Amino acid sequence: MPNTLFSSDLLVGHGTAQQKLAFVVDMMRELSRQTDPQVMVAEYGKRMRQVVPSDGYFSLSRRDLETPFYRITRSSRWEEAVNPWKNPDRLPVFKGGLISRIIYGDLPVIIDDLPAELADDEPALEYLAGFKSLLAIPLFDKGTALNMVVLLRNEPAAFSLERLPEHVWMSNLFGRATHNLVLSEQVKRAYDRVDRELKVVADIQRSLLPAKLPLIPTLDLACHYQTSTRAGGDYYDFFELPDGKWGVLIADVSGHGTPAAVIMAVTHSIAHMLTEPPLPPSRLMNFVNRHLTQRYTNGSGTFVTAFYGIYDPADGTLSYASAGHPPGRVLRRGAILTLDGHRNLPLGIDDGEEYLDNQYRLERGDTLILYTDGITEARNPQGEMFGEDRLDEASVCRGSAALIVDSILGELDRFRAGRILGDDRTLLVARIVEGPDDKGEGI
Repeated sequence: MPNTLFSSDLLVGHGTAQQKLAFVVDMMRELSRQTDPQVMVAEYGKRMRQVVPSDGYFSLSRRDLETPFYRITRSSRWEEAVNPWKNPDRLPVFKGGLISRIIYGDLPVIIDDLPAELADDEPALEYLAGFKSLLAIPLFDKGTALNMVVLLRNEPAAFSLERLPEHVWMSNLFGRATHNLVLSEQVKRAYDRVDRELKVVADIQRSLLPAKLPLIPTLDLACHYQTSTRAGGDYYDFFELPDGKWGVLIADVSGHGTPAAVIMAVTHSIAHMLTEPPLPPSRLMNFVNRHLTQRYTNGSGTFVTAFYGIYDPADGTLSYASAGHPPGRVLRRGAILTLDGHRNLPLGIDDGEEYLDNQYRLERGDTLILYTDGITEARNPQGEMFGEDRLDEASVCRGSAALIVDSILGELDRFRAGRILGDDRTLLVARIVEGPDDKGEGI
């Protein structure tokens, strides 16, 4: 027993239910494989001509045209098919006549005696000449027949009015599927274009970060930086200061993606505009906050949390100021201490905010841990946050700064269990040693 039907078997009701089902399943399976709407339309037309026999056909569209204009998008009389989505300029446009009245009529039409309806000046005569009957099936979009399929037969009264509702139904379902495929293709092209632009933004953003970690006396440094999307709002930087001191800045712009990356770049630019050395820490914070608020974030709801510390290798002193940023943590002999000094408002909220300095003395063997909240607010599949306690537990690790970074990230990844990052994450670890020979020793 054959698995498919041909000619007018489905139209006139011949064949068993099993044969009809096999035909439909085979057609649906084949259409589901298509990713190119042009190929999909050709495949559907070939299958449907087995269901609704015709001696000729053409398709037309009034999309983006005014009454009474329309364009022919496909025709059995064309020697070469034209892709209407990629080459619309190659499609012939017509004005008025029988076909214009039909498509702007917004209804299906059957004409049993086509020659009687044709005028000598019919614009689409070349597509209609020689045929005796016509079936026009409107394809609706937002309630309007923007497209239409026209089937033609050599003999008069060749199309069944009884089966017309079924043809309109099937053709419109397919039309929606094709339209969705076209939209999907357009979205993909738009996404690819945006993704290329975001890659450029991400490359520019990363170029603003230190190309490599500086060599700071008595410090063993390690860093991890990762955005949740192409570009992000986390930022870290180092400043070489007079008298052998070093400044370290870590910041986090509210929000994600490109808007946050833009403010991150602005913050970087402002931080490097200060003509005098950025010390004490409050001087840099006040300068960045004033310029950021007055020029860029005032009233926008955007803000930047930041921690800026100045380390003096001569005596281990860490002076710092905090703008609403998660407090730095110090690992000392297996215990975690928190830098709970003054925590002012985030940058970019109030240009009158006066940032205050704090001081802490680091000792040999101490480890300073600075991070953005993308670390502690990362969630597992159950929705729980990683939190400070897990961060502290993962920080208690014997070894170099790099090993501590690896320990924290390893525990964080195990905790997330594959859940996608919801925020950018930056982690800076500075281990205090007496000299280069002490790097990597146990605490």
